[in-house]
Amino acid sequence: MGLFGIFSQKESVDKIKEYLDKGAVVLDVRTQQEWDEDHLEGAKHIVLNTIPDHLEEIKSLDKPIIAVCKSGGRSQSATDFLNHQGLDVINGGPWQNVAQFVD
Repeated sequence: MGLFGIFSQKESVDKIKEYLDKGAVVLDVRTQQEWDEDHLEGAKHIVLNTIPDHLEEIKSLDKPIIAVCKSGGRSQSATDFLNHQGLDVINGGPWQNVAQFVD
């Protein structure tokens, strides 16, 4: 299915822009070391395997979410889990996909 699931790259870019316009929170699910190397200013950092422990915190954001990681695999796992919890989440793929649209 590729990094973007059922979406083409253009559809994914359009979806990222749409979610950013709706005030989405960027949720970076990479490791602490990856985050420390570089990350999107203003993103929320919660390591993938700790997301269930932070579920109430994520729900309390009360905003759409764009999940990101290094390549799109972990963010897809986060997207699937959070969608199953009833949250409005898309997979943004690599965090740089979103960074290009944020000042």
